Order: sequence, then structure tokens, then C-alpha cells
Amino acid sequence: MIRTKLDGGVLEVELSREPMNEIGTEMLGMLEGIDFGKARAIVIHSSLAQGFCAGADLRELYHAGRELKPAARLKGVRDFLKRIHAFLNRLDEAPVPTVAAVHGAVFGGGLELALACDLIVADRSARFAFPELRLGLVPGFGGLPRLKRDVPNSLVRDLLFTGRSINAEKALSCGLVSQVVAEGQALRAARATAAQMAKFDPETTAAAKKFVKPFPKEELEREMELFLELFQRPIVQEALRKFVEDKGPMPYLP
Repeated sequence: MIRTKLDGGVLEVELSREPMNEIGTEMLGMLEGIDFGKARAIVIHSSLAQGFCAGADLRELYHAGRELKPAARLKGVRDFLKRIHAFLNRLDEAPVPTVAAVHGAVFGGGLELALACDLIVADRSARFAFPELRLGLVPGFGGLPRLKRDVPNSLVRDLLFTGRSINAEKALSCGLVSQVVAEGQALRAARATAAQMAKFDPETTAAAKKFVKPFPKEELEREMELFLELFQRPIVQEALRKFVEDKGPMPYLP
């Protein structure tokens, strides 16, 4: 599901879980095990042709704990969210610069993973979306506070309320991504960017990052509580059931 490689001080994290790098408990466990200690810069990318990441493993979310009482099931969801928040917070606040190299689908939790990085390098095939309202939910991995940190609120509302995707050029024009490159070239460009950033004094880089990248701790916590509140509603459980029973190859596509 995940491979790592340290080369010249740049730690590469490769996502490779079929069909679309959905983040469930097993993949999260692998993410939690990544050691950032020797890295001078970090690049996260996907080896799957379909895209970067489609977000949370909704099938696992639907099935997990269905035999439990509602309070116990909710606790399981809360525990998972706390774990994914802890990993993304660690990535967000890492003292080294981080780059997400993305292509294809960058949806839901996949967009939230990319937003935890300092820079997003996108190839022209990339599309970005928060489709959660289709399920009666809001993003739960910290995406809204991080998106609000980087782009105008009008775009936040557009992505959230419509559930539709935007392309790489639109994402560049509003500041969501820092570079757009030809299809298949995002990783190459991200590697070059990371290698440049890894040249500088790490203490200076860490101090500069802390200064220019505010950490929205309180908003992240409020978003998690809102997700949990909404998750308990019957409309959400019915939407998840329909998603799970959909036999289409990628029913999450906006």
C-alpha cells in the first residue's frame, strides 16, 4: 500500500493501494509508521494511473462496527478520526518542507492529505473535489480549515456546497496548487522542487515554515466534531449503504 525511499535527504512516500488509495485503518497504520526523522524534504505521490487518492475508505467506514451499539460505533469512528488527524497534523507541522505530487482524482480525504503538505504540484489531469455533501457529511480529515488557510472563501464554499471538481488550471489560478505541469510530470517536478528546498539550513527552514504556515488547531477540532455529529444521522447511513452497493468502478467521482 505504501513504499518509502530516502534519496539525497528527500523522503518519497508512494501510495499504491488499489483501486484509488482509499485510506482505511490498514493504510493509516502504514502512514503512522513513516519516520520523518532523516528527511530534509518530503514528497508524497501515487503510483496508480487513476489518480492521487479518492479519500477515506467509505466501505470500511460503513461496515465497521455495524454490530455494535450506536455509541460504541461512534467511538470507533472518533478513534479513527483522531488517528488520521494526528498523522496529518504531524505532516502539516513537520519542520521540513513537504510536497504533494498529484494527478487524476484528488478527492475528499485525498485532497485533505495534499492540503497538509506545504506545496501541491499537479499535472494537467488532476481534478480536486470535496464530494462529502453527497453523503450528508462534511470533510472529516481537516480539509476545510486547511483549504481556508490557502484559498479564498468563495472557492471553499464552491467546492463544499456543489461537490463538483475543479481542474488543475483553476486550482493554480486560485492558489490551491503551486505548479501545473504536463501529464505524467508531477513527480519529476516535485522531486526537483524538494531537492532545491533540501539544500537550505534545516533550522532556518523550520523557523520560516512555522512563521508562514499557521496551524488551525481549534478549527480542526471543530470540524471533527461536526463530522461526528452528522455521521450519526440516518440519511448518512443510507447514503453510505447506497455507495457500498454501487457496482460502478468509481462511484465517488463527482
